[in-house]
Amino acid sequence: MHVYPFSAVVGSDDLALALTLCAVSPAIGGVLVRGEKGTAKSTMVRAQAALLPQVTVVTGCRFGCDPQAPDPACVDGPHPAGAAAHTRPARLVELPVGATEDRVTGSLHLGKALAEGTAEYEPGLLALAHRGVLYVDEVNLLHDHLVDLLLDAAAMGRSTVERDGVSVTHAARFVLVGTMNPEEGELRPQLLDRFGLTVEVAAPRDPAQRAEIVRRRLAFDADPDGFVAKWSDAEAALSRRIADARLRLPRVLLPDAALVAIAEVCAAFDVDGMRADLVTAKAAVAHAAWCGRDEVTREDIAVAAKLALPHRRRRNPFDSPGMDDRLLDDLLADEDGGPDDPDDDPSGGCEGSDAAAPDSPGRPAETTVTAPAEPYRARLLAADRTGRGAAGRRSRARTTIGRTVGEHNGDSGPIHLPATIRATAARPCAFVAAGTATKAHGWELRRKVIEGKEANLVLLCVDASGSMAAKARMTQVKTAILSLLLDAYRRRDTVGLVTFRGDGAHLLLPPTNSVDVAATRLRELPAGGRTPLAEGLHEAAETIRRHRLRDPDRRALLVVVTDGRATAGPDAVNRSLAAAELIAAQGISSVVLDSETGRFRMGLARHLAERLGAEYVAVGDVQADAITTAIRGRAA
Repeated sequence: MHVYPFSAVVGSDDLALALTLCAVSPAIGGVLVRGEKGTAKSTMVRAQAALLPQVTVVTGCRFGCDPQAPDPACVDGPHPAGAAAHTRPARLVELPVGATEDRVTGSLHLGKALAEGTAEYEPGLLALAHRGVLYVDEVNLLHDHLVDLLLDAAAMGRSTVERDGVSVTHAARFVLVGTMNPEEGELRPQLLDRFGLTVEVAAPRDPAQRAEIVRRRLAFDADPDGFVAKWSDAEAALSRRIADARLRLPRVLLPDAALVAIAEVCAAFDVDGMRADLVTAKAAVAHAAWCGRDEVTREDIAVAAKLALPHRRRRNPFDSPGMDDRLLDDLLADEDGGPDDPDDDPSGGCEGSDAAAPDSPGRPAETTVTAPAEPYRARLLAADRTGRGAAGRRSRARTTIGRTVGEHNGDSGPIHLPATIRATAARPCAFVAAGTATKAHGWELRRKVIEGKEANLVLLCVDASGSMAAKARMTQVKTAILSLLLDAYRRRDTVGLVTFRGDGAHLLLPPTNSVDVAATRLRELPAGGRTPLAEGLHEAAETIRRHRLRDPDRRALLVVVTDGRATAGPDAVNRSLAAAELIAAQGISSVVLDSETGRFRMGLARHLAERLGAEYVAVGDVQADAITTAIRGRAA
């Protein structure tokens, strides 16, 4: 099976550079690639792994020890000097999202334990990836504890296993690469910081560049052999350059002046901790080696900072990764106010080191767009009953993780041993003698009822009509909703956003785990036009219905933010009330936040809440605190 050539990829220069720097120096800590679907993230990772120099390993060693410097603690060792060795390509090990911890770290070899009665360690994916690449696609969907485990191994260069009667430590030095689509959910900031470098990728907007991408891909699909052969010289040159940079890396000098410059940059960008300084220094040294230099320059620091710092500047989950390039240039300017050499290009004379940011498509002007204020901590939004949804941090639920609150005699769930013994012992002739032993005459199995926390679907149905367009009112409404989104992020909820204005309603954001995207859509939400309230309610009900088909155990909370002025279409008020009754019949729990103001009020929101079976809150000039206080204990 042919791999698409790395040198044939069009664009994505920043990603190509980040992957290359980590190939030169795995100690950087890996690369996190963030981008929309269809941007060649996986293609580039697999293509770059094929360029890695071949590795020489001790024959028969399951951990790929280097015969020139074998691991003293290797489970298959010790390896004597002159041990038989062979050369093989560096491995690309892919870790599936559904992998278990024992598959990642290794565990007891079950076959030998049962057949021979021996406790032998069976290596996991970390051992297989040693001296190669460990690739995790959709890393944001991987369980947090597994991501933490991977990052610890990547940072320490070793993996320690203490499980199933096995106590093993082995070398695990690899290039860790994770790819993710932010629309499917974000990594926690604590985990985001553990990746050495981060790159944002997007599809190019230039038609000529897009056409060239398609042209090359079609050529590869039509004749893989011919296409690979066409790019073989370029691939071989890149592979040799990576090997040369690895050999040069230990000789690259990081002078005190460069180290001070790195510290100044990290301090100026207000990053937390010292990991940013360390990663920037390692990346700068790798970049100097890649460019054939024996000493780190300020251009190396600038390139490294652009890859190592943007994702570490996030102060809260809704801050977009990025940095001020002008500030970086000012910090790294020499005493004459310019770069080291005014004639140098931004890459420091190293071709392919820097890339221009992709053009962003303009957003057409909207009616009125009001920005929210800074979000605050919202009260817990929790169900008033016990559900059975996906594990999370919000509402009470029957789960597989939590505390035991009871027992049952069904077929599912872990066995409740004390309850099983009690139930069995309570039966007549429950136990019979068998020589000197006593055995159960048929067990009465009881299983645990475990209560923990679940995640919910929080669907926001927001009135964006002209009556909501007053700046102060819309700012407070957006701030409250943004605060609820922040709370949903912390509790691992799924969120969605329906808006209605003008002639209809729109599902602005389908249910997703990415509250970042929801926050962005909320900030850009315009206001103006008529109020199609009925259409908004129908769209919300249909969204919840479709989501229930995909995830029937996840309970939904509908938050309707409106002043109740249904003004779009004939008989708008009655149609809105009928839509509310339809939602109530589906058993959807909801809250109506009435933003109607003024001395003379129509009171339509109160009637709407009655038809919904929802809690009604008359908030007047919508206060953010009042909104958040009202939304509690209502998920269902």
